[in-house]
Amino acid sequence: MNTVRILIADDHDVVREGLKTLLAARADFRVCGEAATGREAVARARELKPHVVVLDFSMPELNGLEATRQIRKALPDTEVLILTMHDSETLARQVLAAGAHGFLLKTHAKRQLVAAVDALAQHRPFFTGNLSALVLDAFLHPGQRPAKTGVPADRLTPREREVVQLIAEGRTSKDIALQLGLSVKTADAHRANVMRKLDLHSVSELVLYAVRNKIVQA
Repeated sequence: MNTVRILIADDHDVVREGLKTLLAARADFRVCGEAATGREAVARARELKPHVVVLDFSMPELNGLEATRQIRKALPDTEVLILTMHDSETLARQVLAAGAHGFLLKTHAKRQLVAAVDALAQHRPFFTGNLSALVLDAFLHPGQRPAKTGVPADRLTPREREVVQLIAEGRTSKDIALQLGLSVKTADAHRANVMRKLDLHSVSELVLYAVRNKIVQA
């Protein structure tokens, strides 16, 4: 029996415990690690090299989409299952574009988590909720690019999206510099570039932008 190694990433202890309990139903599943922030999820994935990462979409420090991009870039063979409360085709498209091949509503986790992890462990996509077949077509027919979602966040670099999230979470330039291993001057430059690119003029406008583009939750 081949053991499937699983990393669970959610910022709530009780949720991680619940997910572990559900996964314990399969003798061939083993939770090899846990993470409470998106940045920790990336670091733990690089360290543990799990077969599947079960990742909450709304994570502090680095949201699920950004964490997925970094995990898939570092570990192409590791599959990512995004957990979310939002049944949205646009969000599912973003998940696919980030490199995750699994999308599971938290309300469906009790019934479908084991099946979702099993599918991803075999490198098969798993999507739940009221999503159109068009979403899966984007994975099954990668040569056909899905229609643009018009999400302005695409205008930002990965580093700038990280900075947006940290600013929206109330971090100062000094905090951001420390978190990302930058100088304060560079952090300030990123902040200025973001505001200029998005034509925003206050932190409150940036927070609203981050919420609308699901970089952070309200």
